[in-house]
Amino acid sequence: MPRLLIHVEGQTEETFVQNVLRDHLVQAGFGSVSARLVGNPRLRSRRGGIRSWQSTRNDVLRHLKQDAGAVAATMVDYYGMPPEWSGRANATGKRSTSEKAECVETALHEDICREL
Repeated sequence: MPRLLIHVEGQTEETFVQNVLRDHLVQAGFGSVSARLVGNPRLRSRRGGIRSWQSTRNDVLRHLKQDAGAVAATMVDYYGMPPEWSGRANATGKRSTSEKAECVETALHEDICREL
C-alpha cells in the first residue's frame, strides 16, 4: 500500500488533510496519508501562503527521493498560484475550471517526472 504525501501550502490545508481526507484516503487503499507543509514555515512572516514552484518542487522531489514508496500530491489555492508555476500561464482564458486544473496538474506531473 503506497504512502500518500500531500504537500500543502498552509495550516488550513494541513488540518483539512488530517481531519477530513486522511481516513477516507486510507480506506481507499493508501497505507498512510500525511500533510507536508511546503517550505520552512518557521522562516515565513506568516504561516501558509503559496510558495514559488521552484521551492515547492524541491520539497516534493526531496520527499519522493527520501521515500521511494510514496505518492505525492499538492493542495494549493489556484487563485493565489503564481504564474511561474508549471502550467499556470496556460491555464487561463475561457477554459473551464476542470480544463485549467488539468493543464496545471499535467505540467506539474511532467516537471516532477523529468527530475526523477
